[in-house]
This record gives sequence, structure tokens and C-alpha cells, in this order.
Amino acid sequence: MLETFEAWITPIMIGSLILFMTFIIWDLSRRSKAGKFGTLMLFVVLGAGIMGYLFKVIITYLMEGGGLV
Repeated sequence: MLETFEAWITPIMIGSLILFMTFIIWDLSRRSKAGKFGTLMLFVVLGAGIMGYLFKVIITYLMEGGGLV
């Protein structure tokens, strides 16, 4: 039962954390009056960690499912 709970709650909580970090980046750009280019750079630079994690999850899924050898 605990494994099932962990299997469901972990992606939900990580997804919630990613959404919250996206809100923080947006709020930071809005409060600092970064403009369009500054907002884009904040999302690119600070969002790179989020993208790295998402790529890791996708690659792990493909490797475990036999999609990548």
C-alpha cells in the first residue's frame, strides 16, 4: 500500500513544485519589471533546471519501457 501511495504522490508533488517554481519565476520577472526579453531570459535560465529534470524523467521512462536501448 505504501509503494502505491508513493508511486502516485511523488509525481503529483513534483508537478506541483514545478508549477510553483514557474509562478515564482513569473512573479520575479513581474516585480522586477524585467520586460519581455528579461522575462524570457529568466524563464530560460531558471527554467533550465526544470527542463533538465523533465528530460531525465522522459529518458528514464523510455529506457525502462524499451524505447531506447
